[in-house]
Amino acid sequence: MTTQPAPAPLLIACALGIEQFALRVSERGGAGGPVTVLRTGMGPAAAERAVSRVLAGPALRDAAVLATGFCAGLAPGMHPGDLVVAEETRDPRGSVPCVGTERLVKELVRAVPGRTVHTGPLTGSDHVVRGHERSALLATGAIAADMESAATLLTAVRAGARPVAAVRVVVDAPEHELVRIGTVRGGISAFRVLRSVLPAFYEWHRSLLLPRR
Repeated sequence: MTTQPAPAPLLIACALGIEQFALRVSERGGAGGPVTVLRTGMGPAAAERAVSRVLAGPALRDAAVLATGFCAGLAPGMHPGDLVVAEETRDPRGSVPCVGTERLVKELVRAVPGRTVHTGPLTGSDHVVRGHERSALLATGAIAADMESAATLLTAVRAGARPVAAVRVVVDAPEHELVRIGTVRGGISAFRVLRSVLPAFYEWHRSLLLPRR
């Protein structure tokens, strides 16, 4: 009788305590294998340090990595609570292509019906994007920005070949700029959406568990 290898774990990385709180149920684990939620702290440097540390350990050395949390929407017409599935993440050090984006879109539409799902490049920033910066970043082709996804995925692939993805929830947008998370309607809407996305993450993870060639 052939023994099947243990399924690869899933590492879900987010920056903020409120994001980790929204994702807390994933500590129970998904059907595809063990799931760990990592709070990295804010900013690309913090994300790089945290992800490097956990991927260096034996438990998560081969983990698939998914960056998530809130983001700034860059395109006109985006609304708080919209979802962004990155086709790639970018920062000044380069770009990282994401895996299984079509599957993520399909599962997110199922998990959060009625919410718009955008796909495109997700760009990294070392600060919160405000005002005129949005149009400058939009001109590069990016549709959303955050501080950790690009650093998280770049660190992950440099630590070893693995599937990576990024899914973000728009917390503010050009016509809906947020002052402080959790104090306005947009922040609350984004939080509720983030609480609902875990089934889509689990299905994405499960879809990766085919034997690698």
